[in-house]
Amino acid sequence: QVQLVESGGGWAQPGESLRLSCEASGTIFSITSMGWYRQASENQRELVALITASLATNTADSVKGRFTISRISGQNTAYLHMNSLKPEDTAVYYCYVVGYYNESSVFHSWGHGTQVTVSP
Repeated sequence: QVQLVESGGGWAQPGESLRLSCEASGTIFSITSMGWYRQASENQRELVALITASLATNTADSVKGRFTISRISGQNTAYLHMNSLKPEDTAVYYCYVVGYYNESSVFHSWGHGTQVTVSP
């Protein structure tokens, strides 16, 4: 079992910053990637950013230049630094982790989600 603990959501005014964190724990042999998705109202869940074990990153065009994902190599915690927040960033943000329980068994885990609300 792999547990994900998300923190850092909340309310911000447009232009302000928030930082989300996601810590993975449990039976983890290795982590392939950690990322954040978001879902606003009835929209589909969309990728925001992800970071691989080699620290390569992929960031959605809608947040590029404003959001940065980071992770300390060898640690099971990822951070999403959200700057210059806009009202359209309002959503529930979900952490998503892919890794291995052991040398051959893959896991995919979702966090419970943390609400981010951006409004005046």
